[in-house]
Amino acid sequence: MNRLLITVIVLFLSISCKKEIAKKVDVSNIKVTVSVIRFEQKFYIADENSLPQLKNEFPYLFPAQNDSIWLNKIKDKEEQELYSKSQVVFGDFESEKAQIKELFKHVKYDHPNFETPKIITLITNLDYQNKVVYADSLMFVSLDMYLGKNSEVYQDFPVYLSQNFDRSRLIVDIASAISDRYFTADKGRQFIDLVVGAGKKMYMIDSYLPSISDAKKIGYSNAEYDWAMANESQIWKYFIENKLLYSTDSKLFDRFMAEAPFSKFYIDIDKESPGRIGVWLGWQIVKSYMKNNEVTLQQLLQTDAEEIFNKSKYKPKK
Repeated sequence: MNRLLITVIVLFLSISCKKEIAKKVDVSNIKVTVSVIRFEQKFYIADENSLPQLKNEFPYLFPAQNDSIWLNKIKDKEEQELYSKSQVVFGDFESEKAQIKELFKHVKYDHPNFETPKIITLITNLDYQNKVVYADSLMFVSLDMYLGKNSEVYQDFPVYLSQNFDRSRLIVDIASAISDRYFTADKGRQFIDLVVGAGKKMYMIDSYLPSISDAKKIGYSNAEYDWAMANESQIWKYFIENKLLYSTDSKLFDRFMAEAPFSKFYIDIDKESPGRIGVWLGWQIVKSYMKNNEVTLQQLLQTDAEEIFNKSKYKPKK
C-alpha cells in the first residue's frame, strides 16, 4: 500500500513538473543585443564647455531653449539628489541589462521581426506617467522612478502608486511598453472588450517574463494578489449579477480598470480590494482561453474579445 502511494505521488509530481516545463520556452539560442547609454551620467556632470557636445550627441533630448536653462537644471539640488540616489540603487546597471537581454529574447521568440531598441537611462524629475517611453528604435527609462517604494522622494505620492516605484518593477514596465507596440485594442465599446483586451496585454507580459511573479506583473502587493485570488468567484458574481459585461457605461473604466487605491464595487469590500480588478479578471479569462484552446500568442492577439470570452470556458474557483 505504501509503495503504491509513493508511486502515485511520484507520478503526480512528474506530471506537474512536465506541465510547468511546458509553459516555458527555450530562448537560449536566440541572439539579441542590448545597448544601454547612461545619459544621466553624462548630463549631470556636464558644464558650459561640454554641454554643446552633449546636445549634438543627443539632439532629441534637448528641445530648443537657452543653454542657461540646461545648466540650471544640471545644478538643481533636487535633480542632483535624484541622480545621486539612482547611481546608488542601480550602480553599473549590469543586473538590469541581463534581465533586459532575457526579456528581449522572449519578445523575439514571440515576434521574430522585433528589433531591439537602444536603452537610454535618464532622470525625469519624478515624471511617474512616463517611466518608460518606447519610441521607434529608442527606449527611455527614468531611473528616478525606481528608487524603492519607501524612498523619501516619493513621500508625496499615494501608496497605490509608490508601491511600484521599485527597481524590481523596471523590467515589467519595459515589457509593458513593448507589449503596447504589438497590441491593438478591440473596437467594441462594451466592458467585456476592455476586460479581455487588458487580459491580452497581461498575457503578453506573461509570455515575455515567465520568471516574474504574477503579483509583480500586475503591480499588486502579495496581499492584494492573494485577495484577488481568494475573492475571484465573488468578483465574477458581482459582474454577472449587475450585468456589467455587456455594459457600455464609460464609468466602468475608472471603477475597475484605472490605477486606483481600490476598485469601486460600491459595497463593503471596496477598501479591501486592489485597484484594476477588471484587468486582473481579464487576465484570468485569457489564461483560461489559452488553456482550453490550441492557440498561439499571435492568434490570440488577432481574436476579438467576445470570441475569447465565449471559448474561454472561464469558471472561477469557489
